[in-house]
Amino acid sequence: MDKTSQASQKERFIGLEWLRFVLGLYIVIFHTLHTYPSIRAWSHYVTDIGFFSTSTFFVLSGFLLTHVYLDNQRKLREPARSFWIKRFSNLYPIHIGALLLAISISMLVGYLAITPQDAGMSPRFVIYDVNNDLGQATPGALEHFMGNGELALNLVLNFSLLHAWNPYYLTFNPPSWSISALMAFYLVFPWMAPRLFRLRRVGRALVVTNLLYLIPPLVVIAVTDFGMPETGILHRNPLIRLPEFVAGILLCVWYTRYRAAGGWLSVRQRLLLAAFVASCVVAAVWLLGQGHAWYYLLHNGLLLPAQLALILLATQWRTPNSRRVRRLASRLGGASLPMFALHVPLFVIFTRIERVLAGEPGLCTSEFRACLEAAGDSSLMFYPLFLLLTVLFCVMFQEQFVLRVRNAMQRRLLPRVGSPPSHTEKVAR
Repeated sequence: MDKTSQASQKERFIGLEWLRFVLGLYIVIFHTLHTYPSIRAWSHYVTDIGFFSTSTFFVLSGFLLTHVYLDNQRKLREPARSFWIKRFSNLYPIHIGALLLAISISMLVGYLAITPQDAGMSPRFVIYDVNNDLGQATPGALEHFMGNGELALNLVLNFSLLHAWNPYYLTFNPPSWSISALMAFYLVFPWMAPRLFRLRRVGRALVVTNLLYLIPPLVVIAVTDFGMPETGILHRNPLIRLPEFVAGILLCVWYTRYRAAGGWLSVRQRLLLAAFVASCVVAAVWLLGQGHAWYYLLHNGLLLPAQLALILLATQWRTPNSRRVRRLASRLGGASLPMFALHVPLFVIFTRIERVLAGEPGLCTSEFRACLEAAGDSSLMFYPLFLLLTVLFCVMFQEQFVLRVRNAMQRRLLPRVGSPPSHTEKVAR
């Protein structure tokens, strides 16, 4: 049996498609819902653990890549160079498209200055990454405008997908650091995954991985004041976040052996997993209010068992017979990474248009500056419309831009591509 046939026979995970979509949607809500003053008294309970979504996505990526790219002999089913090109050609169009959009929107919004805060918006503007009360105690202390040298350096880091390694601040399109981290994970996957699959005691390896992941936050809690650069290092440094990706690989190893032995979770076991995940989320929201140290621990390792449980639970969703439902899940799941990358500039566009329409839009054809000065406020009533438009835009962006650019890159860099990708390879992409 050839490798393509092996891939096509791999188990399909419709539940993981839906999970990818939900994770993408939640990160959008995490970064935008808190901007509405009318609900700030309670909205933080919804958005406090937005980092759970990114971490789960890293774990899920390790799981899916292991499921798709290792053959029955637990070896990489294609050369490492081919794997790297495919992963890069999938990530780079998303990143560059979002980066150029974010820079353009930042410059335009700063020029239009619809709100007082907009007047200071610029690609040079950043906020230092800390997890203490400095920003509240000294307003403006965390604000920084990059000089020419910093701007040039961070443009190079962004265009080379190395920007997650900057521990001081996020630049241009802040959520895109996760794409940089993913690329770093992909570089070590061909070497790491086959070796991890040969481990006999996977459960023990998962526990060790989780404990190792907790060491950096414990060190930071013990010896620092929750400032920089330690906050940025814990937040996005690929080496620090690598245990999440490793845990996903190990979960796939365990799951593959479990399924090969005929295992399938009972209804009771699934309910217990769901209750465990829900309990962890509720406990995390409460603990975040108990001091800065808890944020570090929850962000870096303490919620990893819940993330593994959630992914395992999603694998139990049986594939529906409806082709339409399968297609919808695939399209929404495929839009998850564009949702991670694009939602900040899209939210800026949406809210500024909303403000202008809430003012006196009729002036825009005759007195444009007066039209901007008459802009009103954004309204929570239109927030569901923003979420819907974001999902639709990201689906189209993935299908009409990312896939076309990806295929062109692969035709150029992989001149002898075989048969069309299997369903499972599409999931990994």
